[in-house]
Amino acid sequence: MPQHRKQVTYSQRPNHAARSAHARGERQFRTYDTSYIRPKKSKAPAIVAAVLAVLVVGGLAWGALTLFNSCSAQSVELLAEGQEATITVAEGAGAKVVGEQLAEARLVSNAGDFTKRVNEMGVDSQLKPGTYTFAGGMSLDAIINQLTAGPVANALTIPEGSTLEAVAQSVATFTENRITADAFTAAASDASAYAADYDFLADAGTNSLEGFLFPKTYEIGDDATAESVVRMMLDQFKTETSGLDWSYPQSQGLTIYDAVKLASIVERESSGDEQIRAQVASVFYNRLNNFGDPNYGFLQSDATTAYELGHDPTPEDIKNPTPFNTYTNTGLPPTPICSPGLDCLQAVCNPAQTNYFFFYFAPDESGTMQYYFSETYEEHQQTFS
Repeated sequence: MPQHRKQVTYSQRPNHAARSAHARGERQFRTYDTSYIRPKKSKAPAIVAAVLAVLVVGGLAWGALTLFNSCSAQSVELLAEGQEATITVAEGAGAKVVGEQLAEARLVSNAGDFTKRVNEMGVDSQLKPGTYTFAGGMSLDAIINQLTAGPVANALTIPEGSTLEAVAQSVATFTENRITADAFTAAASDASAYAADYDFLADAGTNSLEGFLFPKTYEIGDDATAESVVRMMLDQFKTETSGLDWSYPQSQGLTIYDAVKLASIVERESSGDEQIRAQVASVFYNRLNNFGDPNYGFLQSDATTAYELGHDPTPEDIKNPTPFNTYTNTGLPPTPICSPGLDCLQAVCNPAQTNYFFFYFAPDESGTMQYYFSETYEEHQQTFS
């Protein structure tokens, strides 16, 4: 407890000696009187609060990172067994880029799994460039082993959108003219020669096999002939399209041959995006259906005229009433204009349901192709005016 002392009284006249003694006593009293000592605050609560704050912030950051990783590595539905997908690995492409290609082709569930496994195996620098064809259901390790071994030497890849002329030239180049371009073209010149073995050619008549030489990677042996290669491609078309439901195009009055014609135009007019393909298909369906408006009876596709001319049409070209000019002729062109991939065939079998009659595409500032769809010509004009 505080000490109690006798109060010192000052007279009206200053007594310096007394005041000096009083001051010394006051200092001494305050030195030992604990009521003047303020207790120091403990630092422990502040330290605990700081630690808790760090833990909370760290936990939030970890959660955000986990969410980001889960969103950026969403799994895709894998390619079914019996189906195949082809990718081309560029020179110097690393595991991340290749993983994204494999995920896009639905060969791996996500790019992150592929990259992680490549790093675990220590083969990132051993991935070889080239074109590869993988079967659905292949294990991650099997895919990686093939990528490190390199592409099959005797495999010929036919890209989506290839014409009969381009396929014939590729076969001739691949076989070093053992199968000439002319020989292959002749073997593929009359669909009726194969119609008995392939039902999907029933309505192709005596037209060429344009549109049915399925884009894929093929192993061509030294004993292959022009006809055997043609049949190999028709077999692949049959296999790839076996799961397609043709009921929608048939409900619109189209045969399988007509559907392949339409799919070949979608192949040439659309990007690799599934939604864009479905919307482009819807535009052409709407124009074919016509809706009673005479202005909408024409597909007005530059791609059909380009197929006939061998180059992009000029404003004068599209005025000429040639067979493949869909500006001057209503309906579909006489034949397909290329070999469409499975994705475009699927778009024709299951198009988007829209009221679009026009579309326009152009690259944005980054070079990515952007598509703009319109219901009326006035809206269409505004998209690029």
